[in-house]
Amino acid sequence: MKSQKFLSKLKERFRELWNYKVFKYAVIIHGGYFIFSLFLTLIFFRKQNDFRVYYEVGGVVLKDINNLYTTPYNWPFRYLPIASLFFVPFNLMGFDLGFIVFNSLNLILNILICVVLYKIIIFIRAEDHEKEEKRVVLYISIYLMSLPNFFNYILGQINLYVTLLILLSLYIYLKYDGMKWELIASILLGISIIIKPITIFMIPFILIIHYDLISRKLKFDVARSFIRLIGIVLPLSLNLIMFLILPNLLDGFIEANFTSSEPSQINHSFSITKLIINFLYFIGFAEDQVLLLQMPLFFFIAIIFIFIGFTSFIIRRTTKHSVLYGYCFGISIMFLCYFDSWDHHLLNLTPLLIIIIFNLPRQSNLTKNFIKPSLFFLSFFDLAFMGLFFITEGFFPFNFGSTIFLIFIFYVLVKYSFTKNNPL
Repeated sequence: MKSQKFLSKLKERFRELWNYKVFKYAVIIHGGYFIFSLFLTLIFFRKQNDFRVYYEVGGVVLKDINNLYTTPYNWPFRYLPIASLFFVPFNLMGFDLGFIVFNSLNLILNILICVVLYKIIIFIRAEDHEKEEKRVVLYISIYLMSLPNFFNYILGQINLYVTLLILLSLYIYLKYDGMKWELIASILLGISIIIKPITIFMIPFILIIHYDLISRKLKFDVARSFIRLIGIVLPLSLNLIMFLILPNLLDGFIEANFTSSEPSQINHSFSITKLIINFLYFIGFAEDQVLLLQMPLFFFIAIIFIFIGFTSFIIRRTTKHSVLYGYCFGISIMFLCYFDSWDHHLLNLTPLLIIIIFNLPRQSNLTKNFIKPSLFFLSFFDLAFMGLFFITEGFFPFNFGSTIFLIFIFYVLVKYSFTKNNPL
């Protein structure tokens, strides 16, 4: 009986949304992304996709997990070892069925992401925004139509699991009080790091710490911050157990992510670190010279952005909903600093930008001049710059379009931190 009521409400809600023309277009286009991706990948790109790596990783786990990071996949496996267990069922299904099931789950995840995104927007929407939902539906539809979704489906990527966990943890942090909820939200964020370490730079920004420049007083909620850190550490500690049992997995993880030649290859990543590496090759540096520089370069750039970002976060003038901006700081810093930042990764960031658009004042210049242009570029024009890279790679190996807009986003976050009460 309850399930029938739920389905009835679901159908009624879908009919309400279907009255919005933009939502119709979004559903049709997104459905096209999903169906077309199955066709392209299973017929033309059977070996040129990330799901192929996940599929093979599942097989390696079944045969000998010691070879997790040494097996020659099409692309290196860079995730934490616990994440590899998730891919075993897909390997057992066989490639074709596994890919269909995997992407079907991605489709369901996108539906859930839209639901949570809607709930967060309604909860934190600034008072001067329209009270009806038309504009909310518009921006959620923009997310559904964004090209990184199509790219994510074709590749069979795992970004949407991370996005859903980011939004769920954010929603809990924003809406619920109490140590229990702090712990649950943090565990979800910790699981997102297990699935894909792309959210690891969010950790400093969940600390409840604030320095008031006027009163010159530091406020640090040690208990809540400690619970948040414990929540993140709990799921991550499972990897520590695996590293202790199989020490070579730690060496393999570090090599795959930082010390091997793979991170220093010329490619279309839009991170500042990768742009500099590409430039070093462009002016004649040899691979062994770049290998010596890649780790110091990554840490140098990361330290600069983390210092500026975290300092801005601590002395922020507006403390309400600060965790939202902390999340955005963490993910944008990762994209700017890590060697390989790809187009499909943007699905972890664009929902946060949409939330910020509704949290800032309706006529905010920060929104108008920076956030909106960044959202539309990252959603619809980023892939064009990636294509341009492959055309010009021989004489101009730089994909810097998204880099510029990520810097814009970082600027907005810093600017917001230094502006008192509803910055314009």
